[in-house]
Amino acid sequence: MARMHSRKHGKSGSTRPYRKSPPKWVKYKKKEVEKLVLKLAEDGKSSAEIGLILRDTYGIPSVREITGKKITRILEENGLALELPEDLRNLMRRAVKLREHLKENKKDKSAIHGLELIESKVRRLGKYYVRKGKLPEGWKYDPEKAKLMVKG
Repeated sequence: MARMHSRKHGKSGSTRPYRKSPPKWVKYKKKEVEKLVLKLAEDGKSSAEIGLILRDTYGIPSVREITGKKITRILEENGLALELPEDLRNLMRRAVKLREHLKENKKDKSAIHGLELIESKVRRLGKYYVRKGKLPEGWKYDPEKAKLMVKG
């Protein structure tokens, strides 16, 4: 499939090997991995950052293979999940940064176009999460509220 706003097809990535049980060389058990996830979440790490830290520092290739649950599911069960989904939050953070850039550089036409593309992605993703029930009914993207949500 083509990329959303560039008409390019991009490079294919590698795929993980199909596996139902954790590799034999992983020394961590289910409870230990869940404790590590919760500890990292309390330190303010996002679920993507937690996955990278567990992979690079602790040698855990996949939390899902060991625990049977994704990182976000573990966080939701323990009440540590963010109010906004992580991908939506990252897009909103980019839009806020671009708006701050445009306050100083009003004639930056490529940045204006990029902001339009990012905000259309935010709206599209917001509609999806409203349909799935992760965001409240009637949720709308507002740049001023986004600034407060992302910064605060």
